[in-house]
Amino acid sequence: MAQGEKAVAAPAGTLERLPRAEPLVLDPMAHMMDDLFGRQVLRPAGSRRPFAGLPPLAPVVDVIERDEEIIVRAAVPGVKKDDIDLSVSGTLLTIHCRMREAADEEGEFYRAELPRGSYSRVLALPAEVEEAKAKATLREGILELVLPKPHKSRRHRIKIA
Repeated sequence: MAQGEKAVAAPAGTLERLPRAEPLVLDPMAHMMDDLFGRQVLRPAGSRRPFAGLPPLAPVVDVIERDEEIIVRAAVPGVKKDDIDLSVSGTLLTIHCRMREAADEEGEFYRAELPRGSYSRVLALPAEVEEAKAKATLREGILELVLPKPHKSRRHRIKIA
């Protein structure tokens, strides 16, 4: 067997040789940065997947800082608003969701890929917020939070004279 080839058991019990596959590059920019800096600067250490550091059910989020508020959008498909718990303390936001189990299914599962169970995600916010004035909405699987900043934390623009 040549170097770089792997032997794999074929259905008939014989061995087949497979050619060595080149690594799959999904993100050309990350590949260029790896070549330039010699390490993975655009991804978590050792990761080849963009969300590898998250638990399997953790919601992906957008956090947007504006002058007077912070907007957080989280993807929570299939979760009802009664199954979401939100809390804010200082600069930490916690999103806790519960995925309800389907009622007893008749028959055996051939495949079960829909998410089940509960999960949480804790986010560090870019500034403190006024917890009592926070508002949340849930539309089409997207949870949106509007978190007003206290006056002392608001971004102030300074004009150059």
